[in-house]
Amino acid sequence: MSVFSILKRGLKKTATGVARSISGLFSGERTWDAATFEELEYALIAADFGVTAAGLVVAELKERYQLGQIRTSADIFSEASALVAELLKRHTRALRRAEPGTPTVILMVGVNGSGKTTTIGKMAALWRQEGKKVLLGAADTFRAAAVEQLRLWGEKTGSPVIAGAPCADPASVAFSAVQAGREQNMDIVLIDTAGRQHNKKALMDELSKITRSIAKACPGAPHEVFLTLDASLGSNALAQAREFGKAASLTGLVLTKLDGTGKGGMAAAVQCELELPTFFTGVGEAPEDLQPFDPELYARALFDRGDE
Repeated sequence: MSVFSILKRGLKKTATGVARSISGLFSGERTWDAATFEELEYALIAADFGVTAAGLVVAELKERYQLGQIRTSADIFSEASALVAELLKRHTRALRRAEPGTPTVILMVGVNGSGKTTTIGKMAALWRQEGKKVLLGAADTFRAAAVEQLRLWGEKTGSPVIAGAPCADPASVAFSAVQAGREQNMDIVLIDTAGRQHNKKALMDELSKITRSIAKACPGAPHEVFLTLDASLGSNALAQAREFGKAASLTGLVLTKLDGTGKGGMAAAVQCELELPTFFTGVGEAPEDLQPFDPELYARALFDRGDE
């Protein structure tokens, strides 16, 4: 199955809602007035594009219509897709890589239930397919199931797992994982952390400690700090991201659980309001359902009319 087909399937609910709104508003030969475009803006906000992104897209569509560049509902679909792709590209960048001979260290953070541990396993699977050597660090020491889950992913992907004793100091486990990654000449070290609520100061402070420990084991690391965001939470996820950013110096995002939600516009909201790149999107349970983020394919899937 192609990447676009996977995205199209995962974002079907969002795309269906958006398509119905556009088709209902921009049908027939009638003149489209300010109220029409205002209703479109509401529809995009309802799909969690965010106020900023929805406003930018609709304002540009309205202007192009007034200039005679948009004449049909099909034009609305294609132009909206292009505009959203442009927004999503603004902060897109390549993964930061470590110096040669040093593993790229990625610290994964997020709230309980955001899909963090599963995402790490799927990321390991992707990079192993590319021939990369990946090591997993089980720094979620307070949930035995998380350590066991990571070990299972390690077995599936052929990736070694570094774990500590139950309730061990997470910062110590992270330090050991990075050290092992250097000693074993790994390409990538992925470090899991306990899920934590963004409004719990003590737990957020612990992330800072973990980050400092990683830096001691490998100067310049972590090279990336990814926050997993449950897309089904919609705009509430933005508040989480802001608070995690204060504690962990976020560098990127992974959007999970996009399948089955009508809030697939989250990627646009995040890019516009937080100015953080999205690196992966999760649109299902299978390993291949985690895909590297592609702005153009994502935008096409969001505005898919079901005839492609």
